[in-house]
Amino acid sequence: MMEQQEIILIVDDEISIRKLLVRKLSQEGYQCEEADSVDNALNILKSTPVKLAILDIKMPVKSGTDLLPIIKNEYPHTSVIMATAVTDTNIAIHCMKDGADDYVFKPFNLNEVSLSVLRTLDKRDLQLRIEEYQKHLEEKVGEQKKEIRNIFLGAIKSLIFALEAKDKYTAGHSRRVTDISVAIGKDFGISNEGIENLRWASLLHDVGKIAVNQLIQNKPCKLTSEEYEHIMIHASIGAGIVRPVVNDQVVEMIEHHHDHYDGSGLHQTISGKDIPLGARILAVADAFDAMTSDRPYRSAMSVDDAVKEVKKCAGTQFDAEIVNIFLASTINKIVNKMVPLIT
Repeated sequence: MMEQQEIILIVDDEISIRKLLVRKLSQEGYQCEEADSVDNALNILKSTPVKLAILDIKMPVKSGTDLLPIIKNEYPHTSVIMATAVTDTNIAIHCMKDGADDYVFKPFNLNEVSLSVLRTLDKRDLQLRIEEYQKHLEEKVGEQKKEIRNIFLGAIKSLIFALEAKDKYTAGHSRRVTDISVAIGKDFGISNEGIENLRWASLLHDVGKIAVNQLIQNKPCKLTSEEYEHIMIHASIGAGIVRPVVNDQVVEMIEHHHDHYDGSGLHQTISGKDIPLGARILAVADAFDAMTSDRPYRSAMSVDDAVKEVKKCAGTQFDAEIVNIFLASTINKIVNKMVPLIT
């Protein structure tokens, strides 16, 4: 039996743009529908099981930004990619905050469009699995519920590791951050329950990067402010992805793990001790591993240089109390684990 093709709706008032995308995505195995206006798109959505819509941000009368909230409200299982000119990047980022899954630039790099579509559909499948998990969970009680939850969390963890493994710059990152975070937490004296929450938050902290444009994430030079803002949405998106299957403490750690202690982080709403303790620990662990790992724009820093940078940011980016514990006791354990990798 032939597998049913996934349907993609392309909404753009320019026929040449639509035909270009239809040709490329049809070659990739997708079934494409076209609409030259919001009204025509809505008619298609009413009668067709569209899995993904690519919306032009600027169209006459009604634009893609007008259609986005309608799709999110009336067709929540339909993913959305915004198509935009480079000059409208800020609008695209705001669209992502309003529920869009990704954006692509005009004139199109067709390979980039294909990657965006694949990544967005992967994210959609993950979200549907979470919803299915919730339905099953409501029907179960006690140990059955606990078993289903553990199986599903394991599946998400495996997905993260698989995504990281495809990128030489992120391979093993979540595992290492988890080791560092848990070590700091234990040195801090956190309870066993708190350590378990911290462990899950660390393992899952980057799951939101499934929605991040990989070409931006792996850019071999300094990011623009718009590109940096795009990457940073992974914290809030990740929190939303895991919310149905973890407790509020884990969600808050993931959501705030890039907050700066002094409140200077991007779009930050809390600061200081109001930032969850686990998020403050995760911030140090995440930054230290990032600094001591290769990145597209630089080679890995030495442990000594990374330690100096962490110390320099104590009280500003990081909680000074966490930094002191990290430097006083945790760092030696971490370096001992890193020795085989360094030599």
